[in-house]
Amino acid sequence: MDDSEPKSAGRIEPASDLLEIAAQCAVSNLLDVAAQLAGLAEDLKALSSRPIEPRPTLAEPDDQPESGFSGII
Repeated sequence: MDDSEPKSAGRIEPASDLLEIAAQCAVSNLLDVAAQLAGLAEDLKALSSRPIEPRPTLAEPDDQPESGFSGII
């Protein structure tokens, strides 16, 4: 074995191949994000078609301030 050759476990990719791989990954990631945004848009569309109904709240008697008490002693 010649000691002048670099020892590596795999083959070295040329820069142009690495750029191509990076571009493919970026495109794949953008497509994933676009699909997620499309799903969110569908969810928002479905939610916007439903009327907003107020939720009833149960007030405890202790939560109501007394009319004669100002809170200052």
